Amino acid sequence: MPVAGQCLCGAVKIAVEGNALGGRTCWCRTCQKFGGGNGTTNAFFRDEAVTTEGELSWYENIADSGNITRRAFCSNCGSHVFTMGSGAPGFRGIRVSMFNDSNAFPPQAVIWTESAPSWAALDPTLPHFPKAPPPPSQQDR
Repeated sequence: MPVAGQCLCGAVKIAVEGNALGGRTCWCRTCQKFGGGNGTTNAFFRDEAVTTEGELSWYENIADSGNITRRAFCSNCGSHVFTMGSGAPGFRGIRVSMFNDSNAFPPQAVIWTESAPSWAALDPTLPHFPKAPPPPSQQDR
């Protein structure tokens, strides 16, 4: 059964089939800017597991990792929908706030912790990575 969600205004809808391949809360400076000063949390899926409907706007930049990152937003309300990066082709990181059930895909790691502000509440029960974690293994691709 697909897990569904939508942006703030409902103009963009998303559905995923199957389980997430992982999830992370990222504290790189770019994610902090997108997250209003906080880190962002994304669940990762293979491209073919994801369907979207509605108009998307795109922003592309070079991430702190050096990879090219493309981010999709709702063209109407500006909600961040998903991220795709050159470091993990074939995968998408979907912002967990897009899902109707925000508990459906909790993070399993905290990344770019060296960029987090001193006041950040980093979950001590999760693995922490000072920068980017290793890319998905070939078996995950």
